[in-house]
Parts: sequence; structure tokens; C-alpha cells
Amino acid sequence: MWPFKKKEPENETRSSGTGYTTQVMAAREAYITGTEGIAELTGTVQGAVSLWEGGLSLADVDGTDLLTPRNLALAARALALRGEAVFVIRDDGLLPCSDWDLTTRFSKPTAYRVGIADTGGGKSETALAGEVLHFRIGSEVNMPYVGQSPLRRARLTAGLLQTLETALSEVYSNAPLGSSVIPFPEAPDQDMSDLARGFRGFRGKVLVRESVNVTAAGGPAPQTDLKPSDVSPDLSKAMTKESLASAKSGIEMVFGVLPGLANPSTTGPMVREAQRHLAQWSLQPVAVMIAQEASEKLGNEIKLDVMRPLQAFDAGGRARALGAIVQTLALAKEAGVDPDQALKLVDWET
Repeated sequence: MWPFKKKEPENETRSSGTGYTTQVMAAREAYITGTEGIAELTGTVQGAVSLWEGGLSLADVDGTDLLTPRNLALAARALALRGEAVFVIRDDGLLPCSDWDLTTRFSKPTAYRVGIADTGGGKSETALAGEVLHFRIGSEVNMPYVGQSPLRRARLTAGLLQTLETALSEVYSNAPLGSSVIPFPEAPDQDMSDLARGFRGFRGKVLVRESVNVTAAGGPAPQTDLKPSDVSPDLSKAMTKESLASAKSGIEMVFGVLPGLANPSTTGPMVREAQRHLAQWSLQPVAVMIAQEASEKLGNEIKLDVMRPLQAFDAGGRARALGAIVQTLALAKEAGVDPDQALKLVDWET
């Protein structure tokens, strides 16, 4: 009907699950949750983080002077608690960044906007990807440019450890540990409520002294009912000791630390094995990743080794192996056997 026009159907626009806005929101969500302080205040986590700091700061660096022990320690702590560490390359060294966001192309970072901390207030700078060292661990396929800390990858265990330690701290703060109560005569409800409220914080005291038994004719009160009753909570039924030990062991394994290292009855061989495990399976892969990133951005072939400075190997076993190898090579030479061919048979290289 003129002058009315036929109403065209409206096209509903929906956001794509892989759109730019979704990716930006996912990246910010990963950044925020990655810096979550869950379980970071526990001694177990800080002990593991200290091992990471010490191990990487002692690494042998070959090919550059920018990866100083201080920068490696900062990177180790950031990787352990945040999953990422960003440094801006400058002529006078590396500048650690407290905050950053980035743009990517084909899942590779192209530019960064970084925040650099300062005593008078931080400042923001823009840098190309070639000017930034971006270390990350625990990345996922959908966001390979975002790292994840070990605590974020084990949220249930980290939450359990935090809950247990928080609960225990509240118990030791509020529970009437060491307090005792003996029978109390009948009293109004208000008096009983006041008495029950007064139990909190009274430790090591007999809170009530009256007897419930009263004898006639003004005789003395019997002493049979004056036996105190302990009101300390029985935490053994809640299996707090076993649960706390299990949570601590899980967190230590997440960081690559064998739980036997924290065992009170551990021995020297166990300590050395824990050091080898931490250096070989946790710190050395991180060091290789750092060396690869630094080699690409700095233009030199850079190598990092944490095994030698940490002495994370069996010195006696290596000495025996070296003696056996030398003796075998000598025998092979006497017999006229090519040592290189012999070593290839057992997948060894000279």
C-alpha cells in the first residue's frame, strides 16, 4: 500500500565464537585469571617459586649479556606465578614489564603496548614484537600467545590447599584450644548464650566451675561431677593432616618438585634426585624456551644450561660411565674396531 513500503525482514547479527571481540575478551580473561592470587600466599607455593628463581638465576648463559641473573630470576618468578614474562629490549639492558597487551597475526604477536613500572608512576610504551622478549609456558592451542601458570592449570588442587590452610588458620585463631568445661547448673537462656559466646578465645582455661549436683542440708558439693570436658576440636576426624599433605604434594608436583624433597625423613640421595628432576624436567625446558626466544629477537645463538650449575646429575655415576667408555674405546682400538661405528650401534654420539 503506497506510500507504505513493504517491511524488509531484519537480519539478526550475532557475534562469532572466533571473532575479534571474543578473542580480545578471552585474552583479557586469561590475563586476569592468570594473575589470580589463589594459593600464592602459601609456603608450599612460595617454596617452589623460590626453587624456580634460584635455579634459573644460576643458569649458564652463552651468547648474550642481557640475560643477567636478576632478569632470569624476575622471569622465573613471573613464569611460576603468572605463566608469562615480558621484557622490552633496550640498549642498556632489558626492562621488565608489569602489564601488557598485544596484537597478533596468524597467532604470532606483532606489536605490544607495555607498562613499565617506575617509582614516580608507571608509563606505557608501544613496541614491535621484535623489540620484546615474551616468555610463556602452559599455552593452549586456542591462544598460543597467552601463558598459564602452574596454579591456574591445577585450580582444584590450588583451591583445596588454600581452603585447608585458611580453615586451619581460622581454627587456630578462633577455636577454644586447650579449654575445658565442667557441668553447669540450670540458668536462663541468655546466660547460657553469653557463656557459649565467651568460649571463643579462652584458651587453656577452665571456663565454668559450678556443680550441677546440690546436696541437701547445706552439705558439701560432691566432687564426682567436677571432671572437666575438653572442648578442643578434634581435627583428626576431618583428615586435615592427610588432606593437607596430599594438597601440598600435588602443588609441588605441578611445579616439578618431587614431594619427597619436603619429607622430614628424606635422605641425601632423595634430595639429589629431586634436584635432578626439577632441573631436567621443569627448569631446563623453560631455559630452552627462553634461549629460543632470545635467539630470535637478539640475533645471536643463545644457550642456557641449568644442569651444570645446579650440579643436577650423579657425579659418581658419570665418573663410572666415563671410565667404562674410555676403557671400551681403548679395547675397540686394540681390536681394530671403528669407535664411531660402535657408538652408533648403541645410539651414542661423540
